[in-house]
Amino acid sequence: HVQLVESGGGSVQAGGSLRLSCAASGYTYKWYCMGWFRQAPGKEREGVATIDRLEGTDYADSAKGRFKISQDNANNTLYLQMDSLKPDDTAMYYCAWDGSGYCSIRRNTFAYWGQGTQVTVS
Repeated sequence: HVQLVESGGGSVQAGGSLRLSCAASGYTYKWYCMGWFRQAPGKEREGVATIDRLEGTDYADSAKGRFKISQDNANNTLYLQMDSLKPDDTAMYYCAWDGSGYCSIRRNTFAYWGQGTQVTVS
């Protein structure tokens, strides 16, 4: 059973930065896909960025050039560095994990999800 715990959300002004973290535990898979997804009030959940065990990444167009996904395999932690934040980035951000399948922001079915961390940009 994989557990995901997000942290790092908060309130910032437009143009500011935040770094989200997702501490993962409970898996020993040789391959996996992890990602960040977000959902704003009244909107569908959307993919922000994904990364696989081999460091392959995929980004939403809205995240390209501003966000960077990375992972610390030694500490089983996923990160999302978010710079030049905009009010449209306001949402609940979720970490996701799966041990099989393709790795892309267009994938919406992951086996495990975190509880989410709120990001508010004003």
